[in-house]
Amino acid sequence: EVQLVESGGGLVQAGGSLRLSCAASGFKFSDYAIGWFRQAPGKEREGVSCISNNDGTTYYADSVKGRFTISSDNAKNTVYLQMNSPKPEDTAVYYCAAVPSPFLSVRGFTSWGFPGEYDYWGQGTQVTVSS
Repeated sequence: EVQLVESGGGLVQAGGSLRLSCAASGFKFSDYAIGWFRQAPGKEREGVSCISNNDGTTYYADSVKGRFTISSDNAKNTVYLQMNSPKPEDTAVYYCAAVPSPFLSVRGFTSWGFPGEYDYWGQGTQVTVSS
């Protein structure tokens, strides 16, 4: 059974830092791309970042570039999202999702930020950034 379990969410002050974790099981981790998405109330789910576990290539939304860092520990089957200098507009439920890397690589990973590309999802973790 495939499982993705997010953790690490909570309340953080603007300018602080927070690290989210996504623990995966039930599939060959190194063959998959893991994406982080977020959804704020009344808004659509949007892609935040993605990492291809087979070669470590990373992708970021412009809104988080330079502030957030995605990384992967293949030995622990866990992907992290380090959130530095968060802003109130980063407040959302954060989800991780998984898809076999080839499904994205055939299009040069140009679709990494589209939720519909992913096969498996976690339950989400709330991140609230106070001003």
